[in-house]
Amino acid sequence: MSDTGEHDSDSSELSPEQRVDPPNTRLINAGIVTINDMETLRACVAYENTHQQRVQILRRLKDRASELRADDA
Repeated sequence: MSDTGEHDSDSSELSPEQRVDPPNTRLINAGIVTINDMETLRACVAYENTHQQRVQILRRLKDRASELRADDA
């Protein structure tokens, strides 16, 4: 088993594919709201642009980016 103590509040273990391409929209929403850094968010945007280019998903990612920027301010 892996040591979960290393990543207690870090959800960056999920790949962009796991965040924005699960079979269920609730899981997509959960994947997006748990993005806590711009690097992960950019990777998800890049994945979405490369694979599906779904406007609704890209809009949610844009909204999450705004939230992250506001938190940093």
